[in-house]
Amino acid sequence: MPRLAVRERLRTEPGAALLLVAVTLLALLWANSPLSGAYERLWELPIHVDVGDLRFDMDLHHWVNGGLMVLFFFVVGLEVRQELAIGSLRQRSQRLVPLVAGTLGVVVPALVFLAVAGQKDPAGWGVVVGTDTAFLLGVLVLVGPTMSSQLRVFLLTLSVVDDFLAVGIIGVVYSEDVRIAPLLVAAACLGVLWLLGRMKQWRSAPYVLVVVVLWGATVQAGVHPSLAGMLAGLLVPALATRRADVLEAKSLFRDYWQSPNAGVARYASVGLARSISVNHRIHELLRGPVSLIVVPLFALANAGIDLRGGALGAALGSVITWGVVAGLVVGKIVGVSLGTWGALRVSLGTLPDGVGPGSVMGGAALSGIGFTVSLLVVNLAFDDPADAQAATVGVLIAMVVATVLGRAIFTVARVRYGEASADLPVTLTPAVNGERDHVRGDEDAAHTVVEYLDFECPFCARATGMGPELGAHFGDRLRHVVRHLPLEDVHPHAYLAAVAAEAAHRQGRFWEMYDQLFSHQSQLEPDNLREHAAAIGLDLERFDADMGDESLHARVREDQASATASGARGTPTFFLDGVRHRGPHDARTLITALEANEIAPAARRPS
Repeated sequence: MPRLAVRERLRTEPGAALLLVAVTLLALLWANSPLSGAYERLWELPIHVDVGDLRFDMDLHHWVNGGLMVLFFFVVGLEVRQELAIGSLRQRSQRLVPLVAGTLGVVVPALVFLAVAGQKDPAGWGVVVGTDTAFLLGVLVLVGPTMSSQLRVFLLTLSVVDDFLAVGIIGVVYSEDVRIAPLLVAAACLGVLWLLGRMKQWRSAPYVLVVVVLWGATVQAGVHPSLAGMLAGLLVPALATRRADVLEAKSLFRDYWQSPNAGVARYASVGLARSISVNHRIHELLRGPVSLIVVPLFALANAGIDLRGGALGAALGSVITWGVVAGLVVGKIVGVSLGTWGALRVSLGTLPDGVGPGSVMGGAALSGIGFTVSLLVVNLAFDDPADAQAATVGVLIAMVVATVLGRAIFTVARVRYGEASADLPVTLTPAVNGERDHVRGDEDAAHTVVEYLDFECPFCARATGMGPELGAHFGDRLRHVVRHLPLEDVHPHAYLAAVAAEAAHRQGRFWEMYDQLFSHQSQLEPDNLREHAAAIGLDLERFDADMGDESLHARVREDQASATASGARGTPTFFLDGVRHRGPHDARTLITALEANEIAPAARRPS
């Protein structure tokens, strides 16, 4: 397999999970082989860095755990900020259920550990509070329902809460000999990050510089830097991409196309960077190295425990081992399931569409995969090496048991309760009806593209020019169908614009109004709609009457209902030959997907 294909596969969630498993097994084999001495010497290698009067003197093991792993928690913080700003934590109804479930998923495992092993070493309760988000999502793809994107959103939100609480616990509970002066410098760095966000600083370099200083300050202060990494990520702003910024970048790139020289290329590069929020740019830059290098290196440094000479038997006989297993396996599934049920019971929110109780319980079982966060706490919580070894064995056992238990629950949910997926519907419902739908193209065309749109959406096919590009490529082999999905919470003028398009349809001018509305997206007030009607030659008296006709409003609501039934939740959403398209929706991607249908239509089209 080509190296590029291998790298791309490893960047996927299941690929990253399999890589972690492989590295964990390598660490165990190495630590229990005749070369185990080399393993120990490697991680005890002293490395010191002097910066003026400051000295950072740690062995390689601590540089990995307290240095590189800050990048991991920084990326987690970036993801949390994205979810809070524009993702699954943005709306109250979406965040409260996983918020409660994630909180109980921290509290209950800690209580279970204390009940089982509290008398032996109560400080170890922090080992069982965290969930390894990357491992969880990777294993979900391997053992969960075939389609589980909605469950993924729920579990990602839950693990975000889980990780935030776990990192707070690490930073507060497992920090010792805190020094005030460096701590004040760290607090000042957090303040500077906040100011950079308020000033809408779009360059990434100032954020990176401040984060480096913040890391050094927390290390000097005696606070575990994982907390600094998480807080720093939370303070890097995440914003939705604006159409105006994209158009500016397009204009700059056109300049480069017309005059390809270094100066113009630099301006085009700056324009592209400014069109994407600094949070997303830094996240995209770090996501690959963190998943492919940092986390596997952490696993290599921490999973290698010597189980020879009766050590495994001692670990299996230790109450610490079984306290960790019980906390992660029993505590997580009980805490997450109980939290979810309780939040639903008191109507704090709802589960994502398509996610059933069996899928929630299966996901709760997988949240018992602590791994990264758990192994990090092991090195902080236990003074006795034997107890630390026992806890590490417990984390590894829990990882296996949680995976097997999760797979079993998903199987039962599918066979017994019919939960074959945990995703939104993917089939267009109802199918295209030429007498009802707005169709542009030949009825017998080889391909049908159905687009759910609203007229304020800056990224719909007509707004981006992508629609004509599809038409130019396929010619009369393609027909384009549009249905209304006005997003009234973000596009307040879209609903009446949809009604106006239907009023134009009454006079045989739907597509003329379609083009007119997309050409004047910033002018969709009621008076503007009348002006557009006049511009395309409609009878204004009839247009005014039709705008108040309840049957036209019902027509728009029917399209909204069909969007819900088909799994469309935003605009634009495309259905290619009756199947919902997921992923990028640029013209090149859609053309590739449609041409793939010609090669293997049975695999893509609904029966």
